[in-house]
Amino acid sequence: MRKLFGTDGVRGIANVYPLTSEMALQIGRATAYIFKNEKRRHKIVIGKDTRISCYMLEQALASGVCSMGVDVLLVGPMPTPAVAYITTGMRADAGMVISASHNPYQDNGIKIFGRDGYKLPDEDEMEIEDLIFGQKIDTLRPTATAIGKAFRIDDAYGRYIESCKSVFPKGMTLDGMKIVLDCAHGATYKMAPVIFSELGAEVIAIGVAPNGQNINKNCGALHPEVVGRQVVKHKADLGIALDGDGDRVAIVNDRGEYLDGDYLMAVCGLDMLAEKTLKKKTLVTTVMSNLALDRVIERHGGKVVRTKVGDRYVVEEMRAEGYNFGGEQSGHHIFLDYSTTGDGVISALQLLGVMRKQNQKLSDLAGLLQKLPQVLRNVPVREKQDLTHLHAVSETIERAEKKLRDRGRVLVRYSGTEPLVRIMVEGPNQKECERLAEEIGKAIRKELG
Repeated sequence: MRKLFGTDGVRGIANVYPLTSEMALQIGRATAYIFKNEKRRHKIVIGKDTRISCYMLEQALASGVCSMGVDVLLVGPMPTPAVAYITTGMRADAGMVISASHNPYQDNGIKIFGRDGYKLPDEDEMEIEDLIFGQKIDTLRPTATAIGKAFRIDDAYGRYIESCKSVFPKGMTLDGMKIVLDCAHGATYKMAPVIFSELGAEVIAIGVAPNGQNINKNCGALHPEVVGRQVVKHKADLGIALDGDGDRVAIVNDRGEYLDGDYLMAVCGLDMLAEKTLKKKTLVTTVMSNLALDRVIERHGGKVVRTKVGDRYVVEEMRAEGYNFGGEQSGHHIFLDYSTTGDGVISALQLLGVMRKQNQKLSDLAGLLQKLPQVLRNVPVREKQDLTHLHAVSETIERAEKKLRDRGRVLVRYSGTEPLVRIMVEGPNQKECERLAEEIGKAIRKELG
């Protein structure tokens, strides 16, 4: 059983176990230990988002890493994908990101990348937990010159900007395009506006004044309606809303309408099929994506492979089978030709590249995907019990599946980062989906609410 790590690193309320300074120090020590495997100076990159608690956790993590004789490269506020990029670019042994992504400011988290820029596999995370709770490294204390040092990396900002600009189609610009960009008062607040404006776009930037407490607050990828209103007001070509750590994007079309991640995967997937750049003609997504995505990709000669929820599982499937594009309905998209993890800026640039090549409005391009009604519900719970052992809940789910049969789907699962049960019901009739989702939610609230 896992004690610390969930589907996306360690998450929790900052300064409450497990997101305490003491635990961050232990995570830093254990991470440094598993990557310190040669007789040379080792180094680990540490980045963060704009939460007030990042100062506390950054110092604790750095102290833990240095105490194991490994150097620290501090890059300051930096998107999660940028830390992955800097880790590989500087030939560091690992990268660590202090962020709770789209969660409110009082939460925080720690994500870890290997030297290859990919998130750690389950077995490495389990080893870190074993080292911490088994007290296996408590007595390992380098001294004198063997203690690690910490360095500030001042040019990381510029390195990431140039890497993002390089993925935009050669010979193209964004001249004449008007973009509303919401950075969620998060890690992308400085660099994202620069990237799009240097490519030629007129950028109307919002969510670019972090104060440590306003990250994701009524803005960013969780609130696309905010950028949608600005798109309509300024008659922009599209809106781009990033989340707090920049690995997720929400897109709004020229009419101010929110398009979830399935639309971006459909538009970019079909373009890659046409350009013959979609490896094995396969798009990878999770069980949450709408069945309409499968159908439109299949009509154009491709196929869709599904994984369990979590962008790490999408990446694992892509790497194992040699695919190069995948993502989640929630807005995480992975273009493995350009990045080792989800990157909201790179995803938006790929979409803009398709718009430029085809000279079409996003509202027209996205019209290719005609989605089935899909109802999503979140139910807060006191504890996470095995749902199959709750007879009233499992019977309600089974009844819903029988009613839909092959016309739709039911998916009920726990959130990997929050005390929630997530319910998804998909089928041909919106009201039927809503009724079935409500019945399942009622049964869960009665047992666990």
